[in-house]
Amino acid sequence: MSEDTVVRFQKPGAVRDALTELLREGAQRLLRQAVEAELAEFLSAHAHKRDEHGRAAVVRNGYLPEREVLTGIGSVAVRVPKVRSRWCFARAWCRRMCARRDDVT
Repeated sequence: MSEDTVVRFQKPGAVRDALTELLREGAQRLLRQAVEAELAEFLSAHAHKRDEHGRAAVVRNGYLPEREVLTGIGSVAVRVPKVRSRWCFARAWCRRMCARRDDVT
């Protein structure tokens, strides 16, 4: 009895059936929610920081280019948000340090 009924996929990402698509969409949604939750926590941890004009020093700044994350069901597209800090330029000493660094290069 050496009859094997296991079918191996050559390219898991190339499979296009309803169940795999449902799993891929669920994985994508889960990753998006996890990244957004982590970003929200990060922004709330820095919410008290303000620049010299009273604006939030750490802010969202769009998204990085979409990337593919390889999973067991194939690749899943993920968009990672960008964050920008105005904190450095709100401090006079930091502006001087940045100016010195620019003079050196």
